[in-house]
Amino acid sequence: MENNLIVSVSPHVHGKRTTSNVMLDVVIALLPAAIAGVVIFGINAAILCAVCVASCVVFEFLFTKLCHRRTTVGDFSAVVTGLLLAMNVPATLPIWQAVVGSFIAIVIVKCLFGGLGCNFANPAITARVVMLIAFTGTMAAAVPPKAIADSVDVATYATPLSVLPNGTLPEATLMDMFLGVRGGALGETSAAALLIGFVYLLVRKVITW
Repeated sequence: MENNLIVSVSPHVHGKRTTSNVMLDVVIALLPAAIAGVVIFGINAAILCAVCVASCVVFEFLFTKLCHRRTTVGDFSAVVTGLLLAMNVPATLPIWQAVVGSFIAIVIVKCLFGGLGCNFANPAITARVVMLIAFTGTMAAAVPPKAIADSVDVATYATPLSVLPNGTLPEATLMDMFLGVRGGALGETSAAALLIGFVYLLVRKVITW
């Protein structure tokens, strides 16, 4: 019997949406959590976001130029990687470590494996794992919110998961925890901001329920 199956490389489904459209929607969905991180942890959070995004874009641009490949920074995937990386680190992370993480994410995990869609794992999360191993002290710091840090002489602050095994919650109300007034990475603490981004992606049909 004749085989009518067609074998080809991705993408297999075509539509009106482009990669840059989808990535831009992801950037917009991440902004509430990024802004919440800046409000909660202070100016250092904004600096880290800017550094991670800028260095990811620059590394991708330089890699494509050096390898004589088509420049891909216009698809916003490097911006997404930079934002995700920044939101997975504490606000006190040294700038140079953020740049190293961006290099790992873009050059080693993404570009060396062929670029967007060809990488073996999520670039930002893989970079975070490498950074946790290489920079354990700075990466593992559960930085307190700025308001708490200004009033209490502490370098780190308990996260809910670190104290729940003891049957207690940190000194914050459930509403504080929902809004993000607790220790953690700059993009992970505010459940409210993350939910806003989730709803946006649902409305834009980037993800489906």
